[in-house]
Amino acid sequence: MEFGVLKILILKPSSLGDVIQALPVLRLLKRHQPLATIHWWIDSRLAPLLAGDPDLAGVVRFERQRWASPLHWPEMWRSVRWLRAQNYDWVIDLQGLARSSAFAWLTNGQLLVGLDEAREGARALYDVIVPRASYHTHAVDWYLAVLTRLSVPVDGNFTWLPERPAVAADVKSKWPTEAGRWIALQPGARWQNKRWPAGHFAELVRATARDFSEVRFVILGGGDDQPLGKIISAAAPDRCLNLAGQTSLLEMIEWLRRCELVVTNDTGPAHAAAALGKPTLSLFGPTEPRRTGPYGQLSRALRHPLPCAPCMKSRCAWPQPLECLTAISSATVAARVRSELLSSSLASGMKSRKGST
Repeated sequence: MEFGVLKILILKPSSLGDVIQALPVLRLLKRHQPLATIHWWIDSRLAPLLAGDPDLAGVVRFERQRWASPLHWPEMWRSVRWLRAQNYDWVIDLQGLARSSAFAWLTNGQLLVGLDEAREGARALYDVIVPRASYHTHAVDWYLAVLTRLSVPVDGNFTWLPERPAVAADVKSKWPTEAGRWIALQPGARWQNKRWPAGHFAELVRATARDFSEVRFVILGGGDDQPLGKIISAAAPDRCLNLAGQTSLLEMIEWLRRCELVVTNDTGPAHAAAALGKPTLSLFGPTEPRRTGPYGQLSRALRHPLPCAPCMKSRCAWPQPLECLTAISSATVAARVRSELLSSSLASGMKSRKGST
């Protein structure tokens, strides 16, 4: 279907994993409407992820914490007035909360599209409501269904997270990225009951370091994850680089790009790794990987079956707290890591032999 030159606003302010999972909407809109002007409304803390993105005309910052105070409401209204002045053709709310739908409605665009299952009454403001095909439909596929409703073709021909050469160069200059085969470990998560024990990560490091002399581990995460990183890196101090709390968001993504394998809890960097096409072993407890796991890597999602899992709750009520995670043994994960590394080595060898013929 042919359109005129469109002006489009996407609203997906948070969280990191959700924003990354929504990026294919942007990529395909721009691919099929190359002249379109597209803005993205995003939490200011995540704005660096999209700053300078080649498919965006600009980023509109949502100052969530700052605008909570009435003292800063004039700033918020100035932002709303700016959005209204853009005269958007399509306004796409992929967040589905009261605040996102209210901002979307206030922009006064020609067509407001949102998701069914939206909370806090948000769906009442939408012109077009896109249902989730089933309970287990992955979030990425649900977001892409918005494009289908807008007659925009959905295909896989795009780069999910384009490389940032300047950031990649900074990472290479600051840390020994070329030293061996790297595995990224992500021991943190927003919910405590989504965290595989740090001791299990440490046992995984010991087992893998024993079997693969060339493998090194980079531990990623926020500042609150630094103690977890210390526990893990103590398992093999000469093979571990604890960068929890020491990288920017973009540096973290470029580190993932340089790694051969990622072992992670259900958290934002897991989705970044999947978007980069990295083999991603994800450890699941209370949440459902079919809905929100690393996209396209369901076979690499590990969990211990319990009657209560997935409970989708941030607090554990099981008699043996966190058993859904603690019962995933380090030996089980180490075996999967070993299999992935051997497969990667075999593939690299075959590629090398093919290139030499």
